[in-house]
Amino acid sequence: MLSGSARDAAPDPIFFLVDVDNTLFDNDRFAVELSAHLEKSFDVAERERYWSLHKKRWAEFGVSDYLGTMQQFRQGLQNDPALLQMSSFLLDFPFAKLLYPRALDVVKHVRTLGPASALSDGDMVFQPRKVQHSGLFDAFHGNVLIYEHKQHELNLMQQRFPARHYVMIDDKPNILADMKKVLGDQLTTVFVRQGQYAASASAEQRAAPDLKIDKIGELLEYTLDDFHLTSSARHDAVH
Repeated sequence: MLSGSARDAAPDPIFFLVDVDNTLFDNDRFAVELSAHLEKSFDVAERERYWSLHKKRWAEFGVSDYLGTMQQFRQGLQNDPALLQMSSFLLDFPFAKLLYPRALDVVKHVRTLGPASALSDGDMVFQPRKVQHSGLFDAFHGNVLIYEHKQHELNLMQQRFPARHYVMIDDKPNILADMKKVLGDQLTTVFVRQGQYAASASAEQRAAPDLKIDKIGELLEYTLDDFHLTSSARHDAVH
């Protein structure tokens, strides 16, 4: 978990939670750039071997673990000088260039509607690095939570950011559904139809969230009323 100073215990009327990968940051494009770099540094076979290892780690841990995959990938390449350069590619990558258009403006706008935090899945080295070096850590004023599986850590999230109502903005409708099962009417779900996971979701999954948008930038036009809050949540948020 990467976060700023602790908040007061009194619950906020409303709190916004925003996913990172394929919601604010174009992680699909990052994968394309990583693939190209692997092929250039090694060859097509080694590129495919990396992604095969990555897929296995995803199946085992449910997290996109670029660094853990690289640790496995090194086997057989220990004497290849290109291997040492991969750490620089991953950790010094210019993450800000892959933010979706107006992503930082969206964070700024959401924070005018209520307090907000990034809520992401990932490891505890690469993902925090991405959040910090993309500008998202500063945009959220240090309010960042990174869990291995965020939908299973909602108690921890609520301890960190107590609120009477939450809005979750994410590209994965299955995660939104899992969170809705736990929080019920205390949560408004916003499905951002960006990236591979949004595209591959079933019709039933795509229809389930409370709100759907095609691009994260659409939220710049949203007011509190557009989030279809319950009457009590709307009253609390504006008083």
